[in-house]
Amino acid sequence: MPLGHVVLPGEVEETVRAVFGQAGARWIDELPGVVAALAERWGLTGFSAPFRGGTHAYVAAVQRADRSRVVLKVPMVDEENVAEATALHVYAGDGAVRLLDFDPGSGALLLEWARPGTELLHQPGFPSLEGRPENAEKVAFACGLYRRLRRPVGVVPAVFPSFPFATEVVDGLRGRLDAANPELAELLSDRLRADLDYWCGVLAEPDGPLLIVNRDTHLGNIVAAEREPWLLIDPKPCLGEAAFDAGFLLMIQAQSNPTREHANAVVAATAAALAVDPARARGWALVRAVEEMVWAIDDEDHDMLALHTAVAYALADAPLPPYARATVT
Repeated sequence: MPLGHVVLPGEVEETVRAVFGQAGARWIDELPGVVAALAERWGLTGFSAPFRGGTHAYVAAVQRADRSRVVLKVPMVDEENVAEATALHVYAGDGAVRLLDFDPGSGALLLEWARPGTELLHQPGFPSLEGRPENAEKVAFACGLYRRLRRPVGVVPAVFPSFPFATEVVDGLRGRLDAANPELAELLSDRLRADLDYWCGVLAEPDGPLLIVNRDTHLGNIVAAEREPWLLIDPKPCLGEAAFDAGFLLMIQAQSNPTREHANAVVAATAAALAVDPARARGWALVRAVEEMVWAIDDEDHDMLALHTAVAYALADAPLPPYARATVT
């Protein structure tokens, strides 16, 4: 949909309106003015068509006054991406795209353009492809990059947003488990619920120092570049223990074959590649899988609910009870 000289991809507009409601509609209405102000402030011209493939940000290549080509990203700021600029500032280009400028008022980022930008692993949809045998080497490479990116925060200028904490994921899930949610309760066997309660308790206390970790560790956010062969883009950073990085990556690997045998294999390989405790890595993956179940219920998405339910039982190494089996078939 054209917005002055700004073009917002239809899928981005649809997602923003559906997920963020009135706040999203306001962000869409204000976007042309925000982009115009940023263009004047940062001396930006030569806007490209917007990049596609995202969910809730306006992203386009632009030209600076020195004629260099860079990327302007104006996100709809949420709890997951709120500290993206902060993480990129701390990374300082070490394994991730460089942050060139940041506008705290809008959350806009001016970024190094990672070209050609080919994804380490393209995702056509769900189930994710990270768990397929032919992609094992790519997952191992990604784990090496995630290890490199883990680091303490250090001193950050006050203009940058604070990091959320990884334990907030546990707190949020606990709150949903304690609330009345008959559909979720029906899908959780006593054994799975006990396993989940155990890990929520254990993971609420971080193991080791708090580091910058990522809650969105899929391989589509690692792209081919010129300065380095591969760079991270679009981090969803928080502060937490090292094993948190494994949670999402394990959950999506289990999707390709949600059996206990496959789950056990990817837990062992990924925990070793990330140099983290495999038990805690599995615990984080279970928490993330059940979190996805909650969201699928909210969205009334039966297919995603079936997938994440199967993954949760595989990660918990628990038998799928008859009432849950009916959901995943």
